[in-house]
Amino acid sequence: MLDDTDIHPLFHGAPKTTEFRKLRKRIIRETREAMDRYGMVRRGDRWLVCLSGGKDSYTLLAALTELQWRGLLPVDILACNLDQGQPGFPATVLPDFLQRMGVPHRIEYADTYSIVIDKVPQGRTYCALCSRLRRGNLYRIAREEGCSAVVLGHHRDDILETFFLNLFHGGKLATMPPKLVNDEGDLFVLRPLAHVAEADCDAFARAMNYPIIPCDLCGSQDGLQRQAIKAMLDGWEAKAPGRRQKMFSALMSARPSHLLDAGLFDFAGLDIANGGRPD
Repeated sequence: MLDDTDIHPLFHGAPKTTEFRKLRKRIIRETREAMDRYGMVRRGDRWLVCLSGGKDSYTLLAALTELQWRGLLPVDILACNLDQGQPGFPATVLPDFLQRMGVPHRIEYADTYSIVIDKVPQGRTYCALCSRLRRGNLYRIAREEGCSAVVLGHHRDDILETFFLNLFHGGKLATMPPKLVNDEGDLFVLRPLAHVAEADCDAFARAMNYPIIPCDLCGSQDGLQRQAIKAMLDGWEAKAPGRRQKMFSALMSARPSHLLDAGLFDFAGLDIANGGRPD
């Protein structure tokens, strides 16, 4: 499937090493696995693929474009970057890159930065409000462009971190789902990199020398809860390599009868008279 005799411009200049070829194949395989497992693809749909300029979104765009290029993803792709008005944001980097790569795209300017700075008290983190404003604009753009899905670059580690954030700070067992329908009921939100490790996204984007744009808004803040969770998971992984994947596998193997949510399992109806099964 990954013969380089015919390749999309996004992959031009890719390293010829065996290590990189294995990395690329793994990312493509895991992306396909996630899309198949969660039923993301509907033939003929149009996807708004959100591109922040970070390593994850570049990996997302490359993987989806590769699959589309080879006839394995029968949807139209429109890359979209939302310029949120952050001071010093290199506004020409992504348009130039997408134009050079021949990727259909839309660049949208919406100054959410000023709103976030104005509304969030000093010392509080910006992420929640920034994310809501960004998502609202992306939904609007998707509707304007006739897209059925907003496609995001969250990866396996984002999903794990969100699980522990909800566990420790939200008091619930929940995380980012790989596929959901928005509150208005008119758009899918998809995360095709749900099975892909962050380290693989980082290694891939660096090897391809994609022009990475850091998030200077939230990235400049200290003491974020997500940073603490990431450090905790890093420590566990260092002591027991493979633990992240083991925990992620657990999220795909939930047993409601062995948890405590009576809304998911009928404990009240459980009786020895019927062999330990709820009525």
